[in-house]
Amino acid sequence: MEGLPVLVDSFGRVATDLRVSLTDRCNLRCTYCMPPEGLDWLPKPELLTADEIVRLVRIGVERFGITEVRYTGGEPLLRREIVDIVARTSSLGAELSLTTNGIGLARLAAPLAEAGLHRVNVSLDTLDRDIFIKLAHRDRLKDVLDGLAAADQAGLTPVKVNAVLMRGINDHEAVPLLRFCLEQGYELRFIEQMPLDAQHGWSRANMITADEMLAALRAEFDLTDADPRERGSAPAELFLVGGGPAKVGVIGSVTRPFCGACDRVRLTADGQVRNCLFATEESDLRSAMRAGASDDTLAAQWLAAVQTKKPGHGIDDPTFLQPARPMSAIGG
Repeated sequence: MEGLPVLVDSFGRVATDLRVSLTDRCNLRCTYCMPPEGLDWLPKPELLTADEIVRLVRIGVERFGITEVRYTGGEPLLRREIVDIVARTSSLGAELSLTTNGIGLARLAAPLAEAGLHRVNVSLDTLDRDIFIKLAHRDRLKDVLDGLAAADQAGLTPVKVNAVLMRGINDHEAVPLLRFCLEQGYELRFIEQMPLDAQHGWSRANMITADEMLAALRAEFDLTDADPRERGSAPAELFLVGGGPAKVGVIGSVTRPFCGACDRVRLTADGQVRNCLFATEESDLRSAMRAGASDDTLAAQWLAAVQTKKPGHGIDDPTFLQPARPMSAIGG
C-alpha cells in the first residue's frame, strides 16, 4: 500500500477505516434508532448491488490504502449476498469486520468466518428479556445470545459487544453486562446515545454520559487506564479490569468527542459517501458509477468528498442540526 494516494481531508486526517452499509433494513425496532412501526425502506433499485459494493471496496483498498472494512446496516445480516460480498472482498488484504444485532448470527457466523470475516461487534443493551422487548419491540434476546456464542465458536474474535445505556430503562445494567462479558470472554463497549434516532427524541438530559458509566463500573470493578497506544484512532477509551488483561471500553461520542483523530469514512447502502455520522452533505458515487464512470473518476470524486470533511460533529454547537438520515440509513 506504500506510495498510494490517501483519503485525506483538509485537516490532515487520513481515512483508513471504511464503513459500508449493506442495507437500511432492520429486524429490531430499538427505541434509540427507529419507531416501533419501522421506517420507509429504500427501494431495492436504489441499493448498491453486490458487484457495485465490491467495486467500491476494491477502489478504497487498492487506490487509497483502506486497511479496515466494516460492514454495517441497518442489519447487514439481512443482506442475502453478505457471505458472497465478504468472500469477494476478503482477498483485498483489509481487515473485514461486521456490526450486527446478532439475529441470524448463530446460522451465519461459521460461513462468514470461512468467507474471510475477521471479527464482529454485536449490539446487546440488556440481559433482561422484558427490557429487551421494551427496547427492541421484539422478543429476540435468546437469538442475540446464541449469535454471540456462535461468533466466538467460529473464531470471530475478539467478539465485541456494544451497549447503549438509557436513563430509567437499562442504566442499572452496566455492572451485569460487564460481568457477563468477562465471564464469556467478550470485550464490552459502552456507547453514549447519539442524536441519530428517526423520531428526533434524543436529549442530552436523558443521555447516560461516559462519566456516569465509569462511575457505575468503578463501584464494582477496579478500572485502570489502558495504554493509550492501544486506542490509536479507535473511538473507545479502554480500561483494564482488575489490572487486566480483560478490558472494557467507553465511547463518549457526545461528551468526549474524538473527531480530531477520526479515520473513518462511510458508504451508505445507496452509494453515498458520508464523512461523519452527523454529516449534512453526501457525495453520490452510485449515480456516477451507473452512468459509466471509470475507477479513476470514482476515486477522484471520493477524494474530493473526503476533503470537505468538517473538523467535528458539532453536537455542542447551538446551530447543530440532527442529520435527516437516521442511524439505520447511514450505517454505524
